[in-house]
Amino acid sequence: MDFTKYFKEYENIVATADNAFEQVKQAYPECMSCRINCADCCYAVFDIGLIEALYINWHFNDKIGGANRDFIIGKANKADRKAYQLKKRAYKEVKDGKNEQEVVVKMSLERIECPLLTEYKLCALYDYRPITCRLYGIPIHIGGLAHTCGRTGFEENKEYKTVKIEILQQKLYDLSVKVIKDIKSKHPDLFKMLIPVSMALLTEYNEEALGVPINKEKQVAE
Repeated sequence: MDFTKYFKEYENIVATADNAFEQVKQAYPECMSCRINCADCCYAVFDIGLIEALYINWHFNDKIGGANRDFIIGKANKADRKAYQLKKRAYKEVKDGKNEQEVVVKMSLERIECPLLTEYKLCALYDYRPITCRLYGIPIHIGGLAHTCGRTGFEENKEYKTVKIEILQQKLYDLSVKVIKDIKSKHPDLFKMLIPVSMALLTEYNEEALGVPINKEKQVAE
């Protein structure tokens, strides 16, 4: 299935995120700690939406093959099992009455190695990494609170320019809605899907998976 036009829209959102990162970096260079071979962000636990999953999956299949592909798929399976166990535990804790915000904070401190992290501490798909990865290392504003990487020089209780990541997330959400609507999926709520990068790499996003009637002509909007 051809999602090229949606990918172009997604890349516009990526450009906005990259620009925001650069603005904060230029405003507070003394606080920044991002550098080559710093892979702290490559252990963060987070999910991505449908459009980012389609994007990274397409580039993974297009650009990585052979032994490297097999190696990454093996790591993805391992990471996905661990992510599943963490989510299962978190769900149980909330169901048992534990404060949901505390559970979310606890989850944010968990560490899972991204399957795309190479032995040289570099990203195998760096140019196509998710927006969460692109903004890691600068203060972001989400849920009324500011967050940043613990390795930076940004101090608590001090005001900085922050990126309102929820605005970007809404744009990603809207684009995922558009994809599902345009392909006339039999699963109209598929745009709500949030999954780890590991599952995005392992999934085959064909007509069946996306709910496009196989016996009909492909319905991606021209």
